[in-house]
Amino acid sequence: MNKIDLNADIGESFGSYKLGYDEEIIKYISSSNIATGFHAGDHNWIKRTVDLSQKYNVAIGAHPSYPDLAGFGRRDMDLPPDEIENLIKYQVGALIGFVGLENIAHVKPHGALYNKAVKDEKTAKAIINAIKSISNDLIHVVLAGSMWEKLATDLGAKISRETYADRELMEDGSLCPRSVDGSVIEDSQKISDRTIKMIKKNEVITFNGEKIKVDFDSICLHGDTKGALDIAKSLNKSFAENNVIVTSMSNIIL
Repeated sequence: MNKIDLNADIGESFGSYKLGYDEEIIKYISSSNIATGFHAGDHNWIKRTVDLSQKYNVAIGAHPSYPDLAGFGRRDMDLPPDEIENLIKYQVGALIGFVGLENIAHVKPHGALYNKAVKDEKTAKAIINAIKSISNDLIHVVLAGSMWEKLATDLGAKISRETYADRELMEDGSLCPRSVDGSVIEDSQKISDRTIKMIKKNEVITFNGEKIKVDFDSICLHGDTKGALDIAKSLNKSFAENNVIVTSMSNIIL
């Protein structure tokens, strides 16, 4: 039987504005990436999302971002490495305040910061150094097959290689930019079929129709993708039919 972690970016509401279907999606995932205030989330939403994750025995992770509330963390910023390290530490620290370091399993950067780390060595190294300075036990969620994955491995980080259920990939394994029409996949059946193929054959068809290899430990589903709840249900149905066990990343990378 195959084992896979299914993670989702949740807790991305802010103040009186609610985003996503966290209360339902949490029932189908094994790891939660909780927004820590710089792109979304705030003190109250962090607490609610931590409580929700603990209620359903879902592994808790921090989801830090560039300081970009207005752009939802999806706009690139040219920040020096020390500032990136500091913003990672600050946001993970916020989550530690609610749940304790011993109850945080992983750290996964969000949006533009994540995409920058895929190809920019200085950004990737700053993220890795920040997480390692907090704890060597924290799992670094990195894009599967990227320079970031290799660098994290070389630096002795504990990693979970990630791919995506609801996003198209390019030939180099990077995410197709959201600015491109069709980069976000919304058809639940297509997502399920594509994901099962990735699990069974370690391959995926890219946005431009090329077949590439992908070795991964975790699959991400975005909580704000249109029809996210139906996608989560469809994925879990496909997993059950294909003898795929959904479990947290710490149970996979040991």
